[in-house]
Amino acid sequence: MFAAQDWMDYELIDTGSGEKLERWGNVVLRRPDPQIIWPIVKETGEWKNADAHYHRSSSGGGEWEYRQSIPERWTIRYDQLQFYIKPTGFKHTGLFPEQAVNWRWMMDKIAHSGRKIRVLNLFAYTGGASVACAYAGADVCHVDASKGVVQWAKENLHLSGLGDRPVRFITDDVFKFVQREQRRGSKYDAIIMDPPSYGRGPNGETWKLETDLYPFIESCMSILTDQPLFFLINSYTTGLSASVLTNVLSLSLGRKFQGTITSGEIGLPITKSGLSLPCGILGRWEA
Repeated sequence: MFAAQDWMDYELIDTGSGEKLERWGNVVLRRPDPQIIWPIVKETGEWKNADAHYHRSSSGGGEWEYRQSIPERWTIRYDQLQFYIKPTGFKHTGLFPEQAVNWRWMMDKIAHSGRKIRVLNLFAYTGGASVACAYAGADVCHVDASKGVVQWAKENLHLSGLGDRPVRFITDDVFKFVQREQRRGSKYDAIIMDPPSYGRGPNGETWKLETDLYPFIESCMSILTDQPLFFLINSYTTGLSASVLTNVLSLSLGRKFQGTITSGEIGLPITKSGLSLPCGILGRWEA
C-alpha cells in the first residue's frame, strides 16, 4: 500500500464501526467510511468529544452535528503546500489527505526532470495535485466541471504563495476539453486524472468508468508529447482493482512509450491501531 506517512497537520486517529476519527489541524472530525467494517476497539473520549460528527441519513445524504463551534473554514499545511479545509454537506472536507503520496511523487518527478513540464490535471477538484505540480515548477492546466471547486483550487494556489505560477484554471467538461485540445494541437508532458465511477453531462451524456476509461485514456494519449514524463490515474470506484489499472496502462501507455507501470492501494496510517485504511487505488506510468 502507498500510505501517506509524512503529514503533520492531518492525522487519522482511529477507525471502527463504519467511522473514522481525524484531526485536521486543530479540529477533530468524525466521519463515516464504508471501508471500515471492523468494530471500534474502544470508544474513548476522543471519539465522543469530536468537534463535529457527520451523520448519514437513511434517505441518503446526511448532516454535520457540531459539538462546539468550529471555523467555517481553516487551513492546513503539507510540506510547503497549504489548503483550505471546509466541511461540506456531503461529508467531505475539500481535501483527500491520502493523495499526499502522489503529490510527493509528482513533485520529485517534475523537479528532477531537467526540463519545463506541462501538466494537465483532469477532474481536478480543489487542486491538491495542481498546487503540488506548480510548486515543483510545472506549467499546469487545471480542469473541472464544477465552478465552485475550481474557485477553491485557485484559493489554495494563492494560499500556498504560488499565485504567480503559470496555472490555468478551466471550468469545463473534461471530455470536451480534451477534444478541443486535440483539435488545437496542444501537448502535455504529464496527465493526472481522478475519474468518477459514474457521471452525467449537461446534455444527457453518460460516463461509466468500466466502459469509458480505456477510450478516454487513448484520447488523452493523443495530447501527450513525444517524451511524456508521467500519467497518473486515481480511482475510488468500489470493486476496481489495482491490477486493472496496471492492465489498461500497459496496453495503452506501456505499448506506445514502454516505461514503468506501478499500481496499488492508496491509504492512510491509523495512529491507534498501527494499521492502514485503504482509500482507493492508483495507477502510474512513468518514463
